Amino acid sequence: MKKIISLALVALFIGTAAFAQDKKTEEKGYEFTMVKENPSTPAKDQSRSGTCWSFAGVALLESEIIKSGNGEYDLSEMWIVRHAYMEKAEKYIRFHGNISFSAGGGFHDITEMIKKYGIVTEEAYPGLNYGVQKHNHGEIDKVLESFCKTIIAQTTVSTAWKTAFNAILDSYFGVLPTSFTYKGATYTPDSFAKHLGLNLNDYIEIGSFTHHPFYSQFIIEIPDNWMLGTINNVPLDDMIQIMDNAIENGYTIGWGSDVSEKGFSWKNAVAIIPDEDKSDLSGTERDKWEKLTAAEKAKANYAFDGTAKEKTITQTMRQEAFDNYSTTDDHGMQIVGIAKDQNGNKFYKVKNSWGTESKYDGYFFASETFIKYKTIDFMINKNALSKEMKKKLGL
Repeated sequence: MKKIISLALVALFIGTAAFAQDKKTEEKGYEFTMVKENPSTPAKDQSRSGTCWSFAGVALLESEIIKSGNGEYDLSEMWIVRHAYMEKAEKYIRFHGNISFSAGGGFHDITEMIKKYGIVTEEAYPGLNYGVQKHNHGEIDKVLESFCKTIIAQTTVSTAWKTAFNAILDSYFGVLPTSFTYKGATYTPDSFAKHLGLNLNDYIEIGSFTHHPFYSQFIIEIPDNWMLGTINNVPLDDMIQIMDNAIENGYTIGWGSDVSEKGFSWKNAVAIIPDEDKSDLSGTERDKWEKLTAAEKAKANYAFDGTAKEKTITQTMRQEAFDNYSTTDDHGMQIVGIAKDQNGNKFYKVKNSWGTESKYDGYFFASETFIKYKTIDFMINKNALSKEMKKKLGL
């Protein structure tokens, strides 16, 4: 019995020590305090589809509806995707294949598709007509692309291709409803869009690049911009001021960025741009750093423990990264708020579309540095702009 008790005590001691170590590990990391957070709907899951742009744009509109006082809605992302595929195909064939045809898209795709085709709820059109519970577009994308390439390979284009293409879309996404019921009332897609109360002409896109004049509009040169949509170009400081002003005034932001950076960690729900230049170290600090292996230096830079010193981002750095493909149009998300970490550094709270099984239920925090460096463009309600900025942009 004494032996059993002794073993139990040893086990208890080891367990307590392990628990204390685990707790210490858990406590290490970023701690965020919200400064301003605007209403948003729960994060959704795009799963294995390249449709982040639709999830982010629809999320923005869902928040806009909440802000207007018209309630909370779960709108169909696949309704947008389905219609966009048809229009992409037509443009691809008209351009003889010399334009992008892919799963990607832009924020303006959402507003333009709703203007033309209305909108329905997620329940009315989930877009899952192919025997799965979650979106998986690997087969869909290959089938649609192969179809389009077959058409442009012909000497002449027949009049039947649109009917055939729509039949493929029906097979995967489901037949488009001409009407549906929501809370006891019957709507068409157009009448439901009007019911939501959105002015779809209020939404603009903004970016910050030096290869076009500031305070002008230009067609942004990214492959997924199949619609050849334009953005408003502003200096970097103005870009951040516009974002902050929007958040402070209750608006959310549809954000296009690049999450392929080493500083983006979905596991830790943080996106940062660590400063890997250690030229300012001196004495014993420099000695310690220089003795580290390359792997140890990388681990130290990307520890995500809340201690990282970040780069100072300039307009030139942004442009160079865009020009040399270090920053690409990689992912669409929604910015819903501003926070501070435990050291007082500014972060933005971002809603992703990778489900809710994550540290912050499908949200993460991107540092201001990350936003400055890796923003491609963003969509906001133009009413979120200050009077001065509207004047500068001619709005």
